[in-house]
Amino acid sequence: MTKAIAVVAAAVSLAGAATFVSFAGRTPASGDGCVTYNPQIPTASHFVSTIDNPYFPLPVGRRLEFRGIEDGQREVDRESVTDRTKVIEGITATVVLDEVLKQGGGLLEKTFDWYAQDDQGNVWYLGEDTKEYLPNGKVDTSGSWEAGVNGAKPGVIMEANPQVPDGYRQECLSGEAVDIAWVLSAGGSINIPYGTVHRVLRTLEFSPLEPNIVSEKRYGPGLGIVLERNLHGGQETFELVRVSG
Repeated sequence: MTKAIAVVAAAVSLAGAATFVSFAGRTPASGDGCVTYNPQIPTASHFVSTIDNPYFPLPVGRRLEFRGIEDGQREVDRESVTDRTKVIEGITATVVLDEVLKQGGGLLEKTFDWYAQDDQGNVWYLGEDTKEYLPNGKVDTSGSWEAGVNGAKPGVIMEANPQVPDGYRQECLSGEAVDIAWVLSAGGSINIPYGTVHRVLRTLEFSPLEPNIVSEKRYGPGLGIVLERNLHGGQETFELVRVSG
């Protein structure tokens, strides 16, 4: 077991989560698990047009700005909920534009994410089209995936009623996009540049594709992500500073 996985195991154990055993505990022996992963996604008729999950709302026109640091470089992350949609596996998904820039400077990464909410309130992640602009002028599209294409499978980005010790896959394309999340706690407050946020939901995320990294995300009701940071491996912290729309 890697040190990073041990960090996840310890944190999830503290939350009373046996879920770690069924997800990460088998990872070293069975690769990333995408072959055997079979998400129970509802049929297209059970999806709704509005994403209003309290911890992952995506109203059209919403804009969020995050500021932080990654590997020593200060960056700005701007997310915009567009009025565009994309049909994936018969499901109409909302298109979210996510742009990462050097603070005061050029574009580092541009991603279109595709989300849809079922009629129970679960928000599904159906894929992403991502481009990272490298210093040598090349564009890296690794990490891009679309549910139903080349074996890619959708995941849950936010449950309708997240509870400790829930664990779930967020995305699954072998060798490209494999993220697993665990709910660690619900409640409490956090102070960020945006302000004080109450009733915060806290999750951990881990990917066998980056076995040395464990990250934490905190979500605020009516806002979505308000903070994300690496707890182990790499330097990355982003906090919400501004919301409009």
